[in-house]
Amino acid sequence: MKKLILGIAIVASAFVFGQKNDVNAKLQEANKAAMDAYNAKNYSAAAPKFVEVYNLLKTNGQDDKIYMYYAGLSYALANNTDESIKIYTDLVNSGFTGVQTTYTAKDKKSGQVMNLDKATWDLMKKNSDYSDFKTEQTPSVEPELYETLTTLLLNAKKSNEALAIIDKGLAKFPNNAKLKDAQGTAYFESGNTDKFIGTLKEQLAKNPNDATNWYNLGVMQSKNPATVEDAVASFKKAIEIKPDFDNAYQNLVYTVVGDDSKVVEQINALRKDKPDEATKLIDARRERFAKALPYAEGWYKAAPENLDALTALKEIYVVTKNMDKLKDLKAKEAELKAKAK
Repeated sequence: MKKLILGIAIVASAFVFGQKNDVNAKLQEANKAAMDAYNAKNYSAAAPKFVEVYNLLKTNGQDDKIYMYYAGLSYALANNTDESIKIYTDLVNSGFTGVQTTYTAKDKKSGQVMNLDKATWDLMKKNSDYSDFKTEQTPSVEPELYETLTTLLLNAKKSNEALAIIDKGLAKFPNNAKLKDAQGTAYFESGNTDKFIGTLKEQLAKNPNDATNWYNLGVMQSKNPATVEDAVASFKKAIEIKPDFDNAYQNLVYTVVGDDSKVVEQINALRKDKPDEATKLIDARRERFAKALPYAEGWYKAAPENLDALTALKEIYVVTKNMDKLKDLKAKEAELKAKAK
């Protein structure tokens, strides 16, 4: 699961209302407190203050959800997942986009460009002391709302809820790569392996050079005896794209070797009464280990400080009777075991 990454330039607002001075004073105070806390990265203090600004505005007839967005963002940055999920869910369900229009005009005498509310901007158009009247819209944050809410839900281990949000988001933004990636994670965490595999294959059809997705596909395929060979092919593809992909080498070794402890038990059970059958199992085991040998060497090369990689390679050298190379590993093994203590 990818770490939640959030960031936005929160801009302080100038409140201009035809209201009582005490209302404006409360707004200005709450807004300043929210901004100061946010800029100081005191997100747990900033979040409720942004909620307060929103509520004060709403009480006075302005339902400006941008402040709830700021609150949800601050709660997320403060690791208050539950509160952040509540706010982001409300924003998504309300259809909030975050698109805002800014109005500016230039004072001819000073040359200063001023930010104005729409009513004042319209009035100033009649004043010859001002020029360069412009409007500008901020970009929509709606895709990010879906992405962040999905991440929050997945981090909270609410994969089924995350899938519902992902489906809703992809209906609006079908080409959103982050949501498609999260969909695969949600399918996996919810135990829906068939759909997870389907998502991986769909993503690989679009980007066949994604080593991580080939690796993930191999992991899922290796769990099914009927698709073990497919898993081997997927791990090989991951390594072809990323030659130092140690996890792919590791899984490739284990997939090729199979459940060796079970095989050893079978061999030991057959040695006395059915030696011929035991010999067949021994030969087949040696053949699997020989097949896994280059992958084990690749794993050790990619992760020379990994004791598991060295141990696996050592065991394969023993089974394949490669005693010369086995000697070379003993000193390194002692070194790694000493470090592990």
